[in-house]
Amino acid sequence: MTTRVLLLADTHVPRRARDLPGQVWRAVDEADLVLHAGDWVDVALLDALESRARQLVGVAGNNDHGILRERLPQFAVIEVDGVRFGVVHETGPAAGREARCETGYPSLDVLVFGHSHIPWDTTSPGGLRLLNPGSPTDRRRQPFCTYLTVTVHEGALRSVTLQAVTTPAD
Repeated sequence: MTTRVLLLADTHVPRRARDLPGQVWRAVDEADLVLHAGDWVDVALLDALESRARQLVGVAGNNDHGILRERLPQFAVIEVDGVRFGVVHETGPAAGREARCETGYPSLDVLVFGHSHIPWDTTSPGGLRLLNPGSPTDRRRQPFCTYLTVTVHEGALRSVTLQAVTTPAD
């Protein structure tokens, strides 16, 4: 069985955009699982994703307060077809990230994180895959707003694709 996973972070709705772009909502509809690495900003987006996604796992970010902090953990783990994913918002500076995360999360195969709004895809020397989807609403210094799509099949990541957002919010 192939599992389609959508990775999001740093959505900042409604501060950076009134809503997620239509392209992202379509990706939510196509995904078997949505992982959100924090900075939702408003509980309305959490509610909307919970009602629309087949399955949602999310964590709180540094810009999430109040009810978001009450409803969301700081760290989450989910196993998908034998691949153990962790989700966290911040991992610290880019320098030394692979070694730091490999030591801090030894039981994971993949660590999904956010905070920087900068897409990231590396593998530590010990094999931990580190993925940051960027932001679908606030590109900062990047050429495009982004998110990641991942497929998991037979206990392995089969594809990791950085998606550029090409449509505005509907």
